[in-house]
Amino acid sequence: MNSRSSTPIACLILAAGKGTRMRSAKAKVLHTLLGAPMVAYPVERARELGAAPVVAVLGHQIDEVTRALQGRFGDSAVTVVEQKEQKGTGDAVRLGLRPLLDFAGLVLILYGDTPLLRSETLQALVAEATKTGGLAMLTSVVGDPTGYGRIVRDGGKIVGVVEDKDATQAERRIAEVNAGIYVAQAEFLRNATAKLSPRNAQGEYYLTDIVAQAAASIGVTSVDVPAEETSGVNDREQLVAAEKVLAHRIVRRHLQYATFRAPSEVVVEPTVKIEPDAEIGRDVVLRGQTHIGEGARIDEGVILTNTIVGKGAHVLPYCVATDATIGDNNKIGPFAHLRPGTVLDADVHVGNFVETKKTRLGRGSKANHLTYLGDTIVGEKVNVGAGTITCNYNGYEKCQTIIEDGAFIGSDTQLVAPVRVGKRAVVAAGATITEDVREGVLAISRAPLKQVDGYADRLAERYRGLKKDKR
Repeated sequence: MNSRSSTPIACLILAAGKGTRMRSAKAKVLHTLLGAPMVAYPVERARELGAAPVVAVLGHQIDEVTRALQGRFGDSAVTVVEQKEQKGTGDAVRLGLRPLLDFAGLVLILYGDTPLLRSETLQALVAEATKTGGLAMLTSVVGDPTGYGRIVRDGGKIVGVVEDKDATQAERRIAEVNAGIYVAQAEFLRNATAKLSPRNAQGEYYLTDIVAQAAASIGVTSVDVPAEETSGVNDREQLVAAEKVLAHRIVRRHLQYATFRAPSEVVVEPTVKIEPDAEIGRDVVLRGQTHIGEGARIDEGVILTNTIVGKGAHVLPYCVATDATIGDNNKIGPFAHLRPGTVLDADVHVGNFVETKKTRLGRGSKANHLTYLGDTIVGEKVNVGAGTITCNYNGYEKCQTIIEDGAFIGSDTQLVAPVRVGKRAVVAAGATITEDVREGVLAISRAPLKQVDGYADRLAERYRGLKKDKR
C-alpha cells in the first residue's frame, strides 16, 4: 500500500490537556521519547500519509507546544487552534474543524499522547474509510477493558460506543474497546460535532457520540489493532514503557542489515541512519541526524549526536561526538570527545582523552593521546604529540591555529593562537609556540638546563633536623 492516500486527507491532533498524572510543570505532550516531544509522533504519522492541513488543537502551555512543533516541522507545517476550556474531545474536534471549512475530503483524528501508532495501521484505516464512504475507527480487544469506551454491536455491526462511566454492568463486560481514532468525511464530522450534547456522567462533549450518528447514517466499520499500539501515555511509567517499544521497533528494523551486539541495550532515535554491515555495541546512544556508514564499528558506551561516521570507521568505547564528521577508516578513542565543528578526513586517528572543537584534521593525521585541539586546521599526515594544547582563547576572543601538511608536533606543546606551523616543520617536545614556525625548521622553546651540585645532600640535611624536632 502506498504511504500517501489518493483521497484528500486532513488531520486533527488533539493535544490540549495538561496531563496531571505526569506530575510535571511541563505539558504532557512535551515530554520526550527518543529525543522527540510526544506530540511530534502523531504529526509525523499524519505527514507520512500526506495529510494537509495538519491541525493541532492545543490548550495547556499552548505557546510552548507551538514552539516545539514549529522547531521540528517549520512555522507553517501545523495549524494551531486553541481550546481554552476543556469541554471534551467532541468540543476539541469541533474547534479543530474551523480551519477546514472549505476542505472536502477525509479527516483523520489523532491524539498528542499516542506515540506508538504505526503508519501501516493508519493507512489501513484511511483505506477502509475510502472504500466504504463511512466512519472508520480503530478498535482493540483487551483483557481488562476498565476505563475504556466499549464497542456496542448489533448483529456484528457497530451501533455506538459507551463510555466506561456511563456503561451498564452488561456493557462493562464487553472486551472490544474504542481507541478513539477515526477517519470520516469532513462534512459528516462538521454536522455530527454540531449535534453533540454534554448530557452524560462527565458533563463533556463526547467525541464517541459521533459513532452512533454514523451508524444511523453513513455506516461504521472498524480496523482491529493491538491495544499497545493505540495506548496513551498518561504518566512517567507509561512514558518509559512507550519509549522502550519505540526503541525496540527501530532496532529491529536496522537488524535486517546491521549487527547489534545487545539490541535491548542501545538507544537509536528514529532519525538515525545506519548503513549495511555496521556493527553497534552495548550501551550505545545514537541521536538526531547521526549517520553510521557502511561497515563502521561503534563500540560500547559511545554517544553520537548529529554525527556522520564514515565507511569502515571504528569508534572505540566511551567516545562522545556532537555535530561532528568522522571520516572513512578513522580510528577514534577510546574516551575521545569530538565537539561541534569537528571534521576528520579519511584515515585519521584521534586517540584516548583527545578533545576537539571546530577543528579539521586532514587525511592521515594523528592526535593519539591527551590532547586539546580547538579552532584548529590540521593538514595531511600531521602527528600531534601527547599533551599538546592549542591555546585558542585569550579571555576575549577565539583565535585559530594552523598546522600544515607533514608537520610534527612534539609532546607537551602549547600552540598559542593565532599561530601557524609550516609544512614539515618539527616542534620540539615541551615547546611553547607564540609565533609562526617556518616550513621545514626545528622549533625549540625551552629554558636552558641548569644543574646545581650538592643540592640533594643539602636538602636532605635541612629536613633531617625538622624530622627530629617532630619526634
